[in-house]
Amino acid sequence: MRHADEPAAILTADSVTQTFITPGGRAVPVLDGVSFRLADGEIVALLGKSGSGKSTLLRCAAGLITPSSGTVHRRGSVAMVFQSFALLPWLTVRQNVELGLQARGVAPAERRRRALEAIDMIGLDGFEGAYPRELSGGMRQRVGFARALVVEPDALLMDEPFSALDVLTAENLRSELLSLWEGHTAPVKAILLVTHNIEEAVLLADRVLVLSDNPGRIRAEFTVELARPRDRHGARFEDLVDAVYDVLTGRGEPAATPPPVPTPISSPLPRASVGGMAGLLEILAARGGEDGLAEIAEALTFEIDDLLPLVDAAVLLGLARTAHARIELTSAGHEFTAAGILRGKELFSRHALERAPLVRAIAQALRTAPGHTLREDFFLDLLHRGFTPEEARTQLGIAIDWGRYAELYDYDSDNATLTLEEPPG
Repeated sequence: MRHADEPAAILTADSVTQTFITPGGRAVPVLDGVSFRLADGEIVALLGKSGSGKSTLLRCAAGLITPSSGTVHRRGSVAMVFQSFALLPWLTVRQNVELGLQARGVAPAERRRRALEAIDMIGLDGFEGAYPRELSGGMRQRVGFARALVVEPDALLMDEPFSALDVLTAENLRSELLSLWEGHTAPVKAILLVTHNIEEAVLLADRVLVLSDNPGRIRAEFTVELARPRDRHGARFEDLVDAVYDVLTGRGEPAATPPPVPTPISSPLPRASVGGMAGLLEILAARGGEDGLAEIAEALTFEIDDLLPLVDAAVLLGLARTAHARIELTSAGHEFTAAGILRGKELFSRHALERAPLVRAIAQALRTAPGHTLREDFFLDLLHRGFTPEEARTQLGIAIDWGRYAELYDYDSDNATLTLEEPPG
């Protein structure tokens, strides 16, 4: 029951569960019993890694996907801003902005008036007749914002709206969005933002909901009690970023029971190349073997979140450890960074076989297969038990890259087969 002084909920999710069925008929759980509310006058961020189901949850909230179980209640209208801009290339800026109004049956003259006002509000006055191909990425996303705001929704839902933009453009758009929100210029009552960027979540949101992955559940909720505009370098801001990071990566939660034996499904490979991970470790070695992630990211002019897949890969392989948003080389990591190319390959091969479940599973299967060769479909079918087809393809692609670098197995793209690099004699 809502307290008298509690703001009314614009949107409420109650035990939302979403399961997708693979082409092979297997169920892949994406969300499991997620509940939250979006209140009038607040910005809420859904934060999670790839595979946490945050974009699926946003689509359930928008009514674009019907949950397998659970309910979503909406009070009023919603509008979405997409990561990929989602503009129709054959329409002008004004025509793209008018689409939502046209779908609602608004008269042409009124559509034009409101569209021009929205275009002016987001800073694209003078580009009404331009086509998407004539616009930069930042300008295209401004059109996306205008198209969503012109219908005056009660809730604005945004799916990683800044992730496809360069750093400066993204920062500029974030600032302008906050200016519209703080100045009550934006005709919305609440904002629900999906992001994988910790600093972005803390910078923009009043509350941050951290999702676990495979399947997505709400792991923690943080209330951001910082006045706007927020100082990224302030002690309270940095402390909150560190706390969110610890929960997001699972470092901030003591293990109640011994962890289960990792499998290719329970321990997916991070989306990191060997070269990218090795580069991070070399930078860390040059900085004395230990440093804060924020300091490394700032030196490289990246966001902390851009480093997370590389950090996860290094930790998975036992080459680094993390604690409180700091990363430190392990003894194995020091040995790896000091090794030459050939010795480095040997070390990577050993660690991948010991600690990367999918790489190990592929190598073991090839050792026992006739001719030490198997079609990629064999592994994709196994991965479909726990991943969507797209995720399964991504996981296999990472495993192929890692295994080829380690000279464990080779991949023939013409025949779509994997072959053991050095079959046992």
